[in-house]
Amino acid sequence: MRPKLLRSIIGICMLLFLQACVSTKPVKTKEPVTALPHPIKEFRAAWVATVANINWPSKPGLSTAEQQKEAIDLLDFLQAHHFNAVILQVRPQCDALYKSDLEPWSYYLTGTQGKAPDPYYDPLQFWIEAAHNRGMELHVWLNPYRAHHKDGKEISDQSIVKTHPELVVYLKQGYWWMDPAKKGTQDHTNDVVMDIVKRYDIDGVHFDDYFYPYPEYNLNEDFPDSSSWADYQAGGGKLSRGDWRRDAVNQLIERLYKNIKAVKPWVKFGLSPFGIWRPGYPESISGFDQYNQLYADARLWLNKGWVDYFSPQLYWPISRISLSFPVLLGWWEGENKMQRHLWPGISVGRDTSAKTVNETINQIMIDRGMLPQSKGVIHWSISSVTRNPNMAKGLLDGPYKNQALVPASPWLDNKAPGVPVVTTSWQNDTLKISWSHPDEKDVFHWIVYYQYKGAWSYIILNRNSRSFDLERFATENKTRVSLTHIAVTAVDRVGNESGRKEMEVGK
Repeated sequence: MRPKLLRSIIGICMLLFLQACVSTKPVKTKEPVTALPHPIKEFRAAWVATVANINWPSKPGLSTAEQQKEAIDLLDFLQAHHFNAVILQVRPQCDALYKSDLEPWSYYLTGTQGKAPDPYYDPLQFWIEAAHNRGMELHVWLNPYRAHHKDGKEISDQSIVKTHPELVVYLKQGYWWMDPAKKGTQDHTNDVVMDIVKRYDIDGVHFDDYFYPYPEYNLNEDFPDSSSWADYQAGGGKLSRGDWRRDAVNQLIERLYKNIKAVKPWVKFGLSPFGIWRPGYPESISGFDQYNQLYADARLWLNKGWVDYFSPQLYWPISRISLSFPVLLGWWEGENKMQRHLWPGISVGRDTSAKTVNETINQIMIDRGMLPQSKGVIHWSISSVTRNPNMAKGLLDGPYKNQALVPASPWLDNKAPGVPVVTTSWQNDTLKISWSHPDEKDVFHWIVYYQYKGAWSYIILNRNSRSFDLERFATENKTRVSLTHIAVTAVDRVGNESGRKEMEVGK
């Protein structure tokens, strides 16, 4: 290019640039809009033990009104502290804290095995409705094999110990236990579970770590199943005794998972085994061998995906080298071949010290960091929070400060519900938000999103809500800000959230 032409082009460009710099015409820009937040997704649950009246009811024989008040107090506490699930023990010893034609009413409920509450009510139905009305899932927790607890007082004529003596054995510490290898045991346990699944609007079925009993229950002598073992051998069985016992438990776990899904696919099946599979897995871990003493091949159940959530009881601190919480959690995650929910059970003490509170919070934060796609823990037990004000405050001020949804389970259902139909109206300085839905039976939660100035917030409401009020003005950092936008979404039983339709309201 010739030098003179090049100089002319450069001059024109410089002139245009200078004109742009000195122009007094205002430039239109869009005010930055903060994206709608995604609600926290984290399983926040607590066990409510009824065996030996550990958590509820506080003692046998309370009146119906007293039982219901205690239940509501626990559920109100969980709601106020932003928990979203409760795991209620409804079958502590082949008995029932619900109306059952298969097993007797629980001694821990009325003080007499086989006696119904008076005035009559169904405790499980009461808990389900009360939990759902507070936006919480209700999971039923059953012991699959314990026939009678040593603290269960007298054995009534309705107890399986007397109605089916061929299925049970006596343990020298005072327990009666169903023989897991017997077909009658497997059939009965399956029938009990499926009866609950079919008749109650539950969100999950849950077993803990009691399969074959802990050795001390029989004073460290072998489980007394010589009769069923001899029958197995006489029938040509080739497995070792340990493998035969494990196979019996495996059969029940697989059977229940498939049967629950065939009836109500959205009902989750959760298992909470002892926290160690076997010593040496991983190599730094030592301790109790559940594989060889409880005959629970918990790794297999997780590998096979016979669960929807898996909650190993990791009741040890972070820094205990031989039983480290994060080390064990990482090992279990490595065995999570089917990518189910991994929500560990945690319990680090009952005292109110800052050390215990900090350890608990640190374990929750480690879980969040290690398992960001499906966060969550289960607290053993509810009393570790309700009777520990420092713990309750630490959780609510810290990791549970905001509400959370239970993480979705896409292998159960990945179809989101439809978008709600939303209407709004101003009454003075209050915005009245109302909504409806074309398929309200598919909705378990509603979420109202709202924006004051540039900051979005949300509130999770229960299934019965159809309206919510917001004020025109709020105070943020001592500054008065106005409401500008809202959105409402629907969430189904397995955690799928509908699409969002943002509405401008700040006029």
